[in-house]
Amino acid sequence: MDNKDLETLGEYLLELLDTRQIKLFREQLEDMNEHDIASFISQLPRKKIAMVFRLLPKSISADVFANLDVDEQHHIIECITDRELGEIIEELFLDDAVDLLEELPASVVKRVMHTAASETRALINQYLEYPDNSAGSIMTAEFVDLKLDMSVREAFTRIRRIGEDKETIYTCFVVSGDRKLEGVVTVKDMLLSDEDEQIRDIMDTQVIYVTTTEDQEDVSEKFSEYDLLAVPVVDKEHRLVGIVTVDDIIDVLQEEATEDFDKMAGITPTDKPYTRAGVMEIWKSRIPWLMLLMISATFTSLIILHFENALATVAVLAGFIPMLMGTGGNSGSQSSTAVIRSLSLGDIAPRSVLRVLWKELRVAVLCAGSLAVVNYAKMFLIDRLLLGNSQVTPIIALVVSLTLVFTVILAKLVGSTLPLLAEKVGIDPAVMASPLISTLTDAMSLLIYFTVATAILHI
Repeated sequence: MDNKDLETLGEYLLELLDTRQIKLFREQLEDMNEHDIASFISQLPRKKIAMVFRLLPKSISADVFANLDVDEQHHIIECITDRELGEIIEELFLDDAVDLLEELPASVVKRVMHTAASETRALINQYLEYPDNSAGSIMTAEFVDLKLDMSVREAFTRIRRIGEDKETIYTCFVVSGDRKLEGVVTVKDMLLSDEDEQIRDIMDTQVIYVTTTEDQEDVSEKFSEYDLLAVPVVDKEHRLVGIVTVDDIIDVLQEEATEDFDKMAGITPTDKPYTRAGVMEIWKSRIPWLMLLMISATFTSLIILHFENALATVAVLAGFIPMLMGTGGNSGSQSSTAVIRSLSLGDIAPRSVLRVLWKELRVAVLCAGSLAVVNYAKMFLIDRLLLGNSQVTPIIALVVSLTLVFTVILAKLVGSTLPLLAEKVGIDPAVMASPLISTLTDAMSLLIYFTVATAILHI
């Protein structure tokens, strides 16, 4: 349902609510997707959120709850009874319950855990002990496991019996008597096999799996590389303890992309989206990098002061400083962004540094040559002839154009090297993105500029 249709339906639902047509209101909700219901509830005034949530049929209330933002979930928890809360927790998929508890305040977590059944509480506690951003922290225990000696008929009987509460029933995992992962089989494989055939004879033994401590970003790479819908998670003894599904990986990809964008923009990543973050939180996430970059610009000031006499002698040089610094920063950012993206996709690794440098060097030479030629023509046609700046002479244009060549080449080499070095030493490559590289290339472009000017103009 698109936003326009959802908005129209939302207005109709509010009208039913205001006129107390509760039966018709509930019937409309039953026909809606859980995500759309959650979006509708999120737009309600705070005093109506819990009331509308209580009107939801029990069959969909847990799914709607899982799609709500943490603020709305917290509000609903405060408004419902312990019995109602316990029913929601039991209906939630385990990974959704764990995600909820990781976001809620400690006092609310204590109440949630108190209302959960003992078995659910034990599983949640186990999941909460896994390292943050690991496969264990995002996996779910709701999966279908089959035994080696089962027949296809017995497998389908088991799926019908336990499948309703499982995250997925299409991909089933085969385990031995001691729960060690032996293989994987799909519903398609079983449908196309004889009912009396054993699972061990039709399963795929070449299973792509992850361990509980494996980083979630590495897990997402396996999903992308092997086109998986679900991947099994095993412990140190190779026992199957859970699965990670593609919907969990989509959330991981969104989180990782947001984190990378924040770092590339010079912002400390936060768990909250922009609309839910307060002014002070946004200030705290942005000010450290702004302070660091502002102080680092001191080097740029020192370079300009050092060559103050040269600028005084040939004042026209000062007018081209912003263009040179901007072009250098943009060149470095292009290379760093491309390398960071390739690193995140697993396309390159730190050991590829020489191959990357050779490619970037050739690209840099082409870019630098093109920019220098166009700049030389621009300085004559626009700066000298059109704008009438008689100080722009062929020798000045040569100085600026040569500086452009060296600046672009060096900026692209630095921009492609720093992310690879960061990855090598265990630092997030995104940290070496636009703000930091721009600051470095600013200083380098000035040094190159004044060095070339001093050598050619003898100032």
